[in-house]
Amino acid sequence: MFLMGILLGFIGAGGSGFIIALLTVVFGVPIHTALGTSLAAMVFTTMSGAYSHYRQGNIDVKTGITVGAFGAFMSFVGSKIAVWIPVHSLHWLTAGMLFLSAVMLMIRLFIVNRLKEPNKRKTRQTGSFLMRAASVGIVTGILSGTFGIGSAPFIQLGLMVVLGLTVQESVGTTMLVILPIAFAGGVGYYFEGYFNVLLLVQVLAGTMIGSYIGAKFTNNVPLPILKSAMVLTPIMAGAILLIR
Repeated sequence: MFLMGILLGFIGAGGSGFIIALLTVVFGVPIHTALGTSLAAMVFTTMSGAYSHYRQGNIDVKTGITVGAFGAFMSFVGSKIAVWIPVHSLHWLTAGMLFLSAVMLMIRLFIVNRLKEPNKRKTRQTGSFLMRAASVGIVTGILSGTFGIGSAPFIQLGLMVVLGLTVQESVGTTMLVILPIAFAGGVGYYFEGYFNVLLLVQVLAGTMIGSYIGAKFTNNVPLPILKSAMVLTPIMAGAILLIR
């Protein structure tokens, strides 16, 4: 978990997919318990990041709260759905979502330059804004709750493309959105009996310390290497899941 935390801190990811992969394949933790643990861990690993982005002015609070509220409800629902999915199928589905998130990350990296201009922000009329925010929250929430992933690439794309946030705002606001989604999903798994407090403490002890160290390397490597690591990380996590 410490070594994985260094990697996640380096690429700036919550790493729930990698946590799931390592817990299930390397340590033999049942996948439903791994899903609940990874979501609960996301609450703590994104909390400091969300606070930092808020102080930097990178969070659109209204959008974050609205998307997060819908996402939290659907994340809780997703945790109930996951209970009924057979273990073998859930391994394949979660791995598939990790591969898809890598594709979404690649798309995000290619379209970033088109979305940098603040003038591209869409007009937020109350009705249309609520529907757009709800759609982003519902889709990302159900993905997070069912498959235990943070859905950061999906949330960021939704915030930029559907809600018109700038790149910086999408990164910061994503951290705020993940908080209620991860909390609600973790609560759902807790009530289903798929939650291990000791395992959560062990995961957090390693990842939070490692992430702090890994973040120091982010600005010290060429950008192409950083982008490649961001895309390859979920691919590796999905590949590890398919080993089982």
